[in-house]
Amino acid sequence: MKPLLFALLLPLGCLAGDKPNVVFILADDLGYGDVRCLNPQRGKIATPHLDRLAVQGMTFTDAHSGSSVCTPTRYGLLTGRHAWRTRLQRGVLDGGNDEPLIAENRLTVAGLLRDHGYATACIGKWHLGFQSDAAAAGERGKAAMGKGGLPVGARILGGPTTRGFDVFFGCSNARTMGSLIEGDRVVESLDNIDVLPRLQQRAVTWLKERAAAAKQGQPFFLYLPLTSPHTPIVPGPAWQGKSGLGDYGDFVMMTDAVVGEVLAALDRLELADNTLVFFSADNGCSPQAGTGKLEKQGHYASAHFRGYKADIWEGGHHVPFFARWPGRIPAGSSCAQPVCLTDFLATCADLMGVPLSVDVGEDSFSILADLLGRKNTPTERSLVHHSIDGRFAVRDGPWKLCFCPGSGGWGSPKDKEAEKRGLPPLQLYDVEADPGETRNLAADHPEVVERMKQLLNQTINRGRSTPGPDQRNDVDVRHP
Repeated sequence: MKPLLFALLLPLGCLAGDKPNVVFILADDLGYGDVRCLNPQRGKIATPHLDRLAVQGMTFTDAHSGSSVCTPTRYGLLTGRHAWRTRLQRGVLDGGNDEPLIAENRLTVAGLLRDHGYATACIGKWHLGFQSDAAAAGERGKAAMGKGGLPVGARILGGPTTRGFDVFFGCSNARTMGSLIEGDRVVESLDNIDVLPRLQQRAVTWLKERAAAAKQGQPFFLYLPLTSPHTPIVPGPAWQGKSGLGDYGDFVMMTDAVVGEVLAALDRLELADNTLVFFSADNGCSPQAGTGKLEKQGHYASAHFRGYKADIWEGGHHVPFFARWPGRIPAGSSCAQPVCLTDFLATCADLMGVPLSVDVGEDSFSILADLLGRKNTPTERSLVHHSIDGRFAVRDGPWKLCFCPGSGGWGSPKDKEAEKRGLPPLQLYDVEADPGETRNLAADHPEVVERMKQLLNQTINRGRSTPGPDQRNDVDVRHP
């Protein structure tokens, strides 16, 4: 394995002298193949606004979420560090009364940008833990917590406004999405079907509120983690029946329309030219969306990849990823460089033209040169994948080694089933030649298996995957 390279490309950032606004839209449980332009042969859902992003910006064809489930991906996106370095070794946080996963003293993307003059807002699903005083609200509070909700008036502790965001409007997770929070208070209780439209409305309103200041030189960062198309699958009345594929297809179309409304607001407010827009998803499509039925109708939410949400296979973490910055990112371009959503922090630091401290963004590589079409040679880096059951995989070049006999998640065969069937304990795939992960080559390439074992152990033990002095993981990470 060659040394990992990371160059801060001063003056790539702020090319026109003005800091761009930054918008990051994160869909929840959207498969790579759910986006029409990424899956034209086996994708049956219309996604015109995401297709427009691809036409106007750059498509990353080998992009990955930090995990195949929600909470750890969001941690990595905002901190530039893999969540398996924390106490969260498997699964997700439960809901509305968890100790925050992001340590109070850890720099987030929002904190970084706010330190450099940005107004910052998180509008949507947090799912990174906060505690509340709801249990102290008497029987009413306890009853609400028992239903998975938070009572109006409850105060949240350790939420987004303590982690770098000036503004928070949203919810904790799917089970508590009807409890809308503004700042650090629960302000309203909604039916699930009404949540996504409210998030869209609030995002557009906030952009309008920030437009004048942005034009006067105070940029903004909008992090918009949507609640869709995650379960509960609740397309609004205007979208019901639109896709011809059932509620999930309708909800994907509604999600795409929310992206369209945000893009339209940027156009209407004359902010689009100086706004860097990212779109991605936290993991693959969930089997709870009825993937078997969808495939019978000709729609493959994971495209040509194996598996779905929760799995260590590509369908669990190979996600759509688009970026648009008119006049800076070449329109209609694509990048085949392997990237991870943990790269967002270092990219924003590069955009600001500032180095990161050695204890910040330990797993974050800047992709700014890729975005601007200025990279002549690929960055030497590996990727680490993680499943809902805490199973690891490591990717290096075309090779991917999975440290489990099965899916590592919900897909068949699950690991226990695979063990009973006598399947090998390791899976080695050449994902460039075999993106569907159909041929396990571990027995044929023992030298590759051994090298990649060492690579993963090194990445775990060093406390970082980027160059720099070793750092401590928060806990002893379970090695494969």
